[in-house]
Amino acid sequence: MIIMKTNHAAAAANRASASSQIYKIALTGLFAALSYVVFTFLQVKITLPGGDATSIHLGNAVCVLGALVLGGFYGGLGGAIGMTIGDLFDPVYVAYAPKTFILKLCIGLIAGFVAHKIGKINESNDKNHVFRFALAAAICGLLFNVIFDPLVGYYYKLLIMGKPAAELVLAWNVASTSINAVTSTIASVIIYMPLRSALKRSGLFEQLK
Repeated sequence: MIIMKTNHAAAAANRASASSQIYKIALTGLFAALSYVVFTFLQVKITLPGGDATSIHLGNAVCVLGALVLGGFYGGLGGAIGMTIGDLFDPVYVAYAPKTFILKLCIGLIAGFVAHKIGKINESNDKNHVFRFALAAAICGLLFNVIFDPLVGYYYKLLIMGKPAAELVLAWNVASTSINAVTSTIASVIIYMPLRSALKRSGLFEQLK
């Protein structure tokens, strides 16, 4: 009898785990679609010398929001997939798709690490604690992007694409990335706090743990 109860408990735990994984995968697809829409249709594109361009957008906010909701890997993956698809459909950005995927995934991984591994926000009911670590996670993930997006972009253009004018657009890239970081930090945290409450009320929050 004890063995049967143990087996039933283990089977129930496995079903719950499988359900949680399916739920996270579905939400990853949703965040991918959201990041694509935000990046593609709500951006302000700025044309730069040499046929390049940079843009002001909130696609990075989706990466951070996904990391806060789903964890670093799934959240970052959703944001990375969506913005990479956006690059692939844009003739100006298509060559930068590999760079986009790696950097946006890293935003999610860093934000998720700070929020869930350090701050353990899914285990806390203290709204102030959750807010502080959500904000810290957003800042850390997007600060990484402010530093590495222009830097990697510069060497990507110079060494891989052979564009000698790479240094001419570096300052523009730094400026746009910084603006994106500030707006995305604010947007992701402002959206996450009420979204977290809504998920708790619906009973779906437990499936994300």
